[in-house]
Amino acid sequence: MIQIEVKKLKDLPEARFEVTIRSNTVTKHKVTLTREYYEKLTAGAVSAEELVEKSFEFLLAREPNTSILSEFNLMVISKYLPGYEREIKSKFQSEI
Repeated sequence: MIQIEVKKLKDLPEARFEVTIRSNTVTKHKVTLTREYYEKLTAGAVSAEELVEKSFEFLLAREPNTSILSEFNLMVISKYLPGYEREIKSKFQSEI
């Protein structure tokens, strides 16, 4: 069972989070998120923490936590995995 813990370090407009993933190996990740990107993906329907958590669920479905960058901006996910934005937006459609 993989556990994802999201801790907000700084609020929007340039939010920062520390994400701890507990799996066979425990990893920590520093993630930044701009207000513009948060609005683009969620239209404000969910918290920034929920967006970060769902983004890590998306990543973990495709790679082990040990392969996830230790520090990154959430926007880079779509550069490596082009379906990210579409899939994340669809998760929040019912809440928008």
